[in-house]
Amino acid sequence: MTVTIRDVARDAKVSVATVSRVLNASGPVHPTTSARVREAAERLRYVPHGGARSLVTSETYTLGVVLPDIYGEFFSEVIRGLDAAARGHGYHLLLSSAHASPAEMQAALRSMRGRVDGVVVMLPDLDARELLAHLPDGAPVVLLNRAVGQFPALTIDNHGGARAMVRHLLALGHRRIGTIVGAESNADAGERLRGYRAALVEAAMPRRAEWEVRGDFTEAGGHAAVGALLAAAEQPTAIFAANDAMAIGALSALREAGVRVPHEMAVAGFDDIPMARYVDPPLSSVHVPIARLGIRAVERLMAMLHPEQHPGQQSAPGVASPAVSWHEKCATTLVIRRSCGGRASGDAVPPAP
Repeated sequence: MTVTIRDVARDAKVSVATVSRVLNASGPVHPTTSARVREAAERLRYVPHGGARSLVTSETYTLGVVLPDIYGEFFSEVIRGLDAAARGHGYHLLLSSAHASPAEMQAALRSMRGRVDGVVVMLPDLDARELLAHLPDGAPVVLLNRAVGQFPALTIDNHGGARAMVRHLLALGHRRIGTIVGAESNADAGERLRGYRAALVEAAMPRRAEWEVRGDFTEAGGHAAVGALLAAAEQPTAIFAANDAMAIGALSALREAGVRVPHEMAVAGFDDIPMARYVDPPLSSVHVPIARLGIRAVERLMAMLHPEQHPGQQSAPGVASPAVSWHEKCATTLVIRRSCGGRASGDAVPPAP
């Protein structure tokens, strides 16, 4: 038998309106009465009807999430953080993948209208005008991995992390360092390439076009890129891949080519996905707090949806004004493992200043 709000009211000896105010936090109720209502609801295992609650509160208790893909450990870790934080606030996720397609991004956002209270968007190639045109009406949005205009945003120190890892390879004695670059239009890839180049310029080291090979952030892309690096007139002695998936593909290709890692070729990646520590040899990487990105994005949405519960963090729904815009950049650290012949497995090295 389904337990209703009337059953909770009868058990707690209060009105239905009082139960509604307690469970929806929609009005003042004496603490003793509130505790009695919650105890009754828990005892009876009452589950609020989502549709009915939405009609009363104009809230769906659902957050929309649009990602460029849902394949791979990076995205699964982001989703894990989003889901844990959302459930902690009594919300669920409506998830969609845009597959790096503007048309699919627009369709995903349109499909969320009237179905979500807020949106998290991770689209590295995001066009602010497109986003404005297709956002669910009145829903606040938080961007991941890209700061655009005055939208609240949570980004990664891509430039600093890449620069620090290349400086570490230089400190190990490498003078010919190649890189496997991410997708051409990807903002993260561009910043990581910029950090790679900055470290070489600072050390007065050579930078050659044949040592910068384009990848696509996949294992297959990293595997294919190794062939071009090994075919260079002068082979690099170290490879910095713009993400761990490409680095893992590179390790496989080097093994197939009979190139020993790290003795003949050092390899490092970016992201520090959970798998990085379990490949052979364990992969050195720029550590990103991946799940934490999802958690912080939800926390920010909660501050926008319920400013009364987050004093000092208020922000207007939708596009934040310059006075209340929010941009948080996540710091990175180096995790040095055997793939680059550095220190002992798992040693953390702070990024260079």
